[in-house]
Amino acid sequence: MPLKERSTMFASVLSAAILGMEVHPINVEADVSDGLPSFTMVGFPSAQVKEAQDRVRTALKNNGIALPPKRITVNFAPADIKKEGAGFDLPLAAAVLAASGILKSEQLQKVMMAGEISLNGNIHAISGILPMIIRAREEKCRFCVVPAENLREARLIPDMKVIGVKDLNEMIQYLRKPESYHIEEAEILLAENKEKADFCEIKGQESLRRAVEIAVSGFHNLLMIGPPGAGKTMVAKRIPGIMPPLTLEEGLELTKIYSIAGLLPADDPLVRSRPFRSPHHTCSAQALAGGGRNPRPGEVTLAHRGVLFLDEMPEFSRRSLEILRQPLEDKVIRIARVYGTYEFPADFILCAAMNPCPCGHYPDMNRCRCTPAQVSQYQGRISQPLLDRLDLCADVTPVGFEGLSSRRIGESTDTIRERVTKVQELQRERYKNEGIQFNGELKGSQIEKFCQLDKEGKNLLQMAFEHMPFSARAYHRLLKVARTIADMDYCEAIKKYHIGEALSYRAFDKKYWN
Repeated sequence: MPLKERSTMFASVLSAAILGMEVHPINVEADVSDGLPSFTMVGFPSAQVKEAQDRVRTALKNNGIALPPKRITVNFAPADIKKEGAGFDLPLAAAVLAASGILKSEQLQKVMMAGEISLNGNIHAISGILPMIIRAREEKCRFCVVPAENLREARLIPDMKVIGVKDLNEMIQYLRKPESYHIEEAEILLAENKEKADFCEIKGQESLRRAVEIAVSGFHNLLMIGPPGAGKTMVAKRIPGIMPPLTLEEGLELTKIYSIAGLLPADDPLVRSRPFRSPHHTCSAQALAGGGRNPRPGEVTLAHRGVLFLDEMPEFSRRSLEILRQPLEDKVIRIARVYGTYEFPADFILCAAMNPCPCGHYPDMNRCRCTPAQVSQYQGRISQPLLDRLDLCADVTPVGFEGLSSRRIGESTDTIRERVTKVQELQRERYKNEGIQFNGELKGSQIEKFCQLDKEGKNLLQMAFEHMPFSARAYHRLLKVARTIADMDYCEAIKKYHIGEALSYRAFDKKYWN
């Protein structure tokens, strides 16, 4: 006997899951067939995604759309990727509507959707929209449907049509007639916000200002050691201002990171200035590195292309500090989980500040009240391998009365930035075929190739190596700093006085860590 013909309808729409920094396309498939009324979801959905069935069913009912009393099955493919977040509400609703005959399945072809639905049918913003739009462009989608609150962020990609919807009725309207949606195109401008804090406000500290300029010019890491109130934090907050403005590509890269982290402001979703991240010393290792059940960017990634400032560095936990070792070398941070290993970009300047002892006045024994054991224990909180990754160390001394009361105005942030920009352009031109941009990124054979010393410079370096306990890593970092100092003098060869100045920023190995 022939089998009885069953009534069934199927529809599918594209969405996306974000794992780390990677965006994976997800097909949300819905099947409506005869049988006992039920709503089943398969394809490795999390508990949060499973809750979407109740939100969607109630939202449709409150908008006058009744789902048929049939068996509804929803699959999220591929099934080996765990689906997290409320962003699957919108594609789930669209797929079910198409499978129920309210929409046509062809209307969902080559369309990517994401958004959260409330019980009254309103559609709310979600994080991670920008990387989803970029992936939709790679998938050659016809257009994307996103919450209206995310529209400014989504339209940062100019060559991808994006439809912003406020509720379910608008979603249905524009899926039926996408050509009826029109919005004025706006030009993407990347103008860096005016920096209020200026270097001209800093009194004295010429040697520290010089160290900061070297660090930014070559993208080197910097450690500032000095007593409380000497101006370490004040200088650190002005470092992003002397860095060259972000390019459009860098701005979009940072916007993608901040979108995934859910930190973009709704009124201006484009990151326009270099990030300056200053986590408190109680910051956990996970918050610093990133992670979680579904890994998200941490402070080291949020500081990408900018500055990570660690004030009172020895007060951070040893575990948090040791996490920095890998990203300082590789410029990425890798987080291993059961379902895979995730990579996050972490190309930043580490700027750290610390007191030389618990009271802050060592080695001034007239004011320091710490015992040698307390000083040693305090400084020992920073391991030698981490110290080796800090290219420069600036000794910060308090500014005297004459310096503080002087009306002499120092160099402005704009003046310093002009010099830094020229030196960085020189490096970019030199390394255009090397896959790097700055001296701080030089590796192995590249150091031998580009850090050529004259005879006097080589003799001075040999003498210093024999008398100072340099590791191989510290030796190479010293050469990279000398390369930057030579570039600031527009010298192709590294000379004796370039080596001498670079050595002066490694003297902390002798002065503090004996």
